[in-house]
Amino acid sequence: MKLSSRFNVSGQAFVLIFIILAICAGILWYLHSTKTATERDAIRYGHDVIDRLVNKHDQSVLDTDLDPQAKLEMPPSQRAYLIQRFTQFGVPSQPIKIDDDIGFDTSFFGLIAANPHGVFTAHLNYPAQPVTLQLATTQGATKWLIQNITMTMGTQGQ
Repeated sequence: MKLSSRFNVSGQAFVLIFIILAICAGILWYLHSTKTATERDAIRYGHDVIDRLVNKHDQSVLDTDLDPQAKLEMPPSQRAYLIQRFTQFGVPSQPIKIDDDIGFDTSFFGLIAANPHGVFTAHLNYPAQPVTLQLATTQGATKWLIQNITMTMGTQGQ
């Protein structure tokens, strides 16, 4: 009789350990899938912004998606000048080579990825000269925001 109750307790402990491991695995899967989805969203956003600036010459993306500090650093006249430069260059040769660098601030032993940010470097090949466009983004409270835009003239596209 004593032997049988000992097996019941160890069986219950095994079930409890299995449930805890399943919960931990579920949490890790959720964290990984959320990070992967955020990376995909960041890449899609960065490529879309580059397309709207370079191919469509759309200034509204700058007017709506610059973060507050970037709006101070890039007044409306500078935004209009940037779009004017892209319009003067025309459309670069396609496809545009874009280097993606997505990063996260991590916490809790690197398990939790927070504060996603990305740097996108577009190598634009115009007939007159190559141009490198670098775009820094971050995820705001409700949407992705542009932190900084840098255009370098005459650098070789890779």
